[in-house]
Amino acid sequence: MTATPEQAAGTDAGAGTGAGTEEAARFHALLTSFEGRPAATAGQGKDPVNQPMIRHWCEAMGDANPAYTGPDAIAPPTMLQAWTMGGLSGHGDRSCAYDELLALLDGAGCTSVVATDCEQEYLRPLRPGDTVTYDAVIESVSPRKTTKLGTGHFVTTRMDVRADGELAGTHRFRILKYAPAVPREKKPAARRPRPVVNRDNQGFWDGVADHKLLIQRCTACGTLRFPWLPGCNGCASLDWDTVEASGAGTVFSYVVMHHPPFPAFTAHEDAAAAAGPYAVALVELAEGVRMVSNITGVPYDKVRIGMPVHLEFLRADEDLELPVFRGSEG
Repeated sequence: MTATPEQAAGTDAGAGTGAGTEEAARFHALLTSFEGRPAATAGQGKDPVNQPMIRHWCEAMGDANPAYTGPDAIAPPTMLQAWTMGGLSGHGDRSCAYDELLALLDGAGCTSVVATDCEQEYLRPLRPGDTVTYDAVIESVSPRKTTKLGTGHFVTTRMDVRADGELAGTHRFRILKYAPAVPREKKPAARRPRPVVNRDNQGFWDGVADHKLLIQRCTACGTLRFPWLPGCNGCASLDWDTVEASGAGTVFSYVVMHHPPFPAFTAHEDAAAAAGPYAVALVELAEGVRMVSNITGVPYDKVRIGMPVHLEFLRADEDLELPVFRGSEG
């Protein structure tokens, strides 16, 4: 079903924050007419299930489960969606119905989108060599909802993933298509979110206050661990002490945050970074553990995997000091 220009124009008020109940109900009825229609048909994964992708996933997640290696390896179940993703080149199997639904929401002013959550169900393990195919359906479109981001509709799609023709799992993916809320008043300067400090990690933050980066060490088997945990993930011992990190490390992986802008994360001592994107890195410390932090001292587009970095402490505001890592372009 394709909405006519007259229908789309008539639904603008139905999606807006000030729309009446009757208009909103009519618009929602139009949206729900898409429920049950295909979002993608006869899709095929661009690559079969393979060990290199499994290895990269496990390295990124820090998952050393032996089930994911060796001749009888299976893929981590949470990789279910990874085998269906189209990458930068995208997929050509998306249905006209899904595009029509999104265009209808765009025409009603819901031009912004944010992914909200996903649900997965696993029916059989995927193994290297499996050929992945899938079909997706528009499962539901919610009534109008008002959130802090704005007013719009939640759209849920369900994907059935098959391995060599056998159902392997389902993946439900939900987005919010919304009209951004108009700020009512100027807000005070943004502050970085406060870290959650509890009895399990209090010692770490006490160390930061003393300009020390403390790593937990299991006193039973000697395994270092970060972030702080109540027990050893190697031998399950609850006994531990700490070692102070030397501060040396390298960039193991990183992302550059472009959007949405968040002034609290860009307004720091690097003038070049204060006006735009910033780098967030997974830093591998000289001691062997990894932690996520900001990279300072270099422009975001100069950060590279393998770049040496060293620890320093950033005063984010009057109440918060954080460990960050300074890189060098040389």
